[in-house]
Amino acid sequence: MEEPDAARLPSRLARLLSALFYGTCSFLIVLVNKALLTTYGFPSPIVLGIGQMATTIMILYVSKLNKIIHFPDFDKKIPGKLFPLPLLYVGNHISGLSSTSKLSLPMFTVLRKFTIPLTLLLEAVILGKQYSLNIILSVLAIVLGAFIAAGSDLAFNLEGYIFVFLNDIFTAANGVYTKQKMDPKELGKYGVLFYNACFMIIPTVIISVSTGDFQQATEFSHWKNVLFIIQFLLSCLLGFLLMYATVLCSYYNSALTTAVVGAIKNVSVAYIGMLVGGDYIFSLLNFIGLNICQLKPKQPMDEESVPLDLKS
Repeated sequence: MEEPDAARLPSRLARLLSALFYGTCSFLIVLVNKALLTTYGFPSPIVLGIGQMATTIMILYVSKLNKIIHFPDFDKKIPGKLFPLPLLYVGNHISGLSSTSKLSLPMFTVLRKFTIPLTLLLEAVILGKQYSLNIILSVLAIVLGAFIAAGSDLAFNLEGYIFVFLNDIFTAANGVYTKQKMDPKELGKYGVLFYNACFMIIPTVIISVSTGDFQQATEFSHWKNVLFIIQFLLSCLLGFLLMYATVLCSYYNSALTTAVVGAIKNVSVAYIGMLVGGDYIFSLLNFIGLNICQLKPKQPMDEESVPLDLKS
């Protein structure tokens, strides 16, 4: 009777570790990006995104050459297999970095909670998944808290709100489609990551140059600051690790579980963000809304997966 349970243990451990890995990477990159874009005032989220894509391509390609990992060589069918992931990938990347630079960390993390209901909706529509009433009600409670916090945000920034809502949409769609496309017999985890970055880095560079964004980055005054350069390179590395962790967590769990883990991580980011960054303006109603949003959502349970409880 113990043999089936023993067989499930490695899978359960993989799900838990992949979720912890994703939460840790997501937590660290938000803090590093906030320091780069707000504290140092780096003017180009797009160039930062290009650095993260280039790091992803380089690490995966070198790993493939050294036979550390495997993914299929390019053929003309790959773009069709991936679509629409590359568009969602770059949209998620740029909108996330742009919203981080324009919002305080507490408000950024609160408004990112809208990713959860969007993921739940897209999983139901695209993947045909169903969730219990308890899960749906817990998600609605978090959304209510986000509305309360947003309605009393004294540092309201319309551009920041637009970017973060676009980021919520791209993140939810990216998570669901990644789960759908990640067939080990096709591209696999590494192929999805590598070709996503390859397909979008050149168009992103063209956008950056044509809008003057690249010129602003090259003229930035802190390129001789060693601490800034270290944090820039750290952000590029964390960008790769976050993309890998997202794919890994979605592979072992559902896209909704990945979104929920991100929400749990945001608890610490929100409270730290009240003390660092210097752009959070306190109001009682806003603070109440923030705290409602930090309530832990009920974890989803798929038929083929084990529910994760990272707070137990």
